[in-house]
Amino acid sequence: MKFIYTITKSNKVILLSLLLFTALFKAQTQKPLNIIFMIGDGMGVSQVTSAFYFGNSEPNFQKFKIVGLSETSSTSDWVTDSAAGATALSTGEKTYKRAIGVNKDSIALPTILEQLQKKNYQTGLISLTSITHATPASYYAHVKDRDLHEDIALDLVKANVNFLAGGGLKFFNKRKDGKNLLNDFAKLNYNIDTLKLSKPVNNKNNFYLLAQDEMPNKVQGRGDFLPEATQTALDYLSKNKKPFFLMVEGSFIDWGGHAKDGEMMVKEVLDFDKTIGVVMKFIKENPNTLLVVTADHETGGASIGKFIEKDPATGKEKNTKDKVQINFIDNQHTAALVPVFAMGKGEELFSGVYPNNTIYHKLISALKKSGVKIK
Repeated sequence: MKFIYTITKSNKVILLSLLLFTALFKAQTQKPLNIIFMIGDGMGVSQVTSAFYFGNSEPNFQKFKIVGLSETSSTSDWVTDSAAGATALSTGEKTYKRAIGVNKDSIALPTILEQLQKKNYQTGLISLTSITHATPASYYAHVKDRDLHEDIALDLVKANVNFLAGGGLKFFNKRKDGKNLLNDFAKLNYNIDTLKLSKPVNNKNNFYLLAQDEMPNKVQGRGDFLPEATQTALDYLSKNKKPFFLMVEGSFIDWGGHAKDGEMMVKEVLDFDKTIGVVMKFIKENPNTLLVVTADHETGGASIGKFIEKDPATGKEKNTKDKVQINFIDNQHTAALVPVFAMGKGEELFSGVYPNNTIYHKLISALKKSGVKIK
């Protein structure tokens, strides 16, 4: 009996050793997670719905299997703005309207972009508005008010973001303080292009400032800048064999709601959906990637309703059965819940209904599963 006990005990030791070795091997060989975070500014459920009725093919939104809903209020107002909304997404903490990267007491909060840089991640930001605008700024800047564009630009000099594309040139080279911050970026080994989305330089950070303020919207003829910039960023970031975090903003969905312009809203949603398709293709080729698509808030109280037109013969209004039209409640943000879509490694974390700041913590959980511990 003593001999049998000794063998059993020895086997337990061997088994435990094998399990420990397997766990350590898995931890060492596990690849850190790429994260692509897409924000449709002002994009509520109705905005997403428009892609199903006004597009020429099945929308990429329809390809998601994991969908949730996010509540967007700020600490100061039930109806939030892009600054507080994006700060909740980037830091995991709700804050007051107009705040950029600070908490409700105006104290700077670490953003997920900054935290991942400390874990040797590459980072990228793409926006259709100024790169100092509320949504992209909330990932690298820490200021009390979103309108402090020149202060936000100074924070970007220090941020060491590897890929930047958007507008806002005037906040860097036509400043009230007389500084030309493009010289500072050049000294920091940035490739800067203010004319076009040129091929990135692989051994440098790349900064595309392609408008004095915001880019044109789709109605004005922007073309395919958003999907092309996203593809360019993915090609550049994936060449270096290092994990990355990329935020892509579809900015003018919000502006369509503010203008109560259904055509602009639809074209911007379809452009955003096309960009989602670019990312989905990347995920198929790079499965160690998580895509999350959401919004900072809804704009306009948009709805997709009956298409009413006058009968030219009788002058009476009639419902056209095979058409729909977009209606807006007003030209302001609303408190409506916004959708959350997820695809890729860790997607299962994002189903359900939850506050917007929870999305940050879900990203942290997904990173932890891949061996990247933030907190």
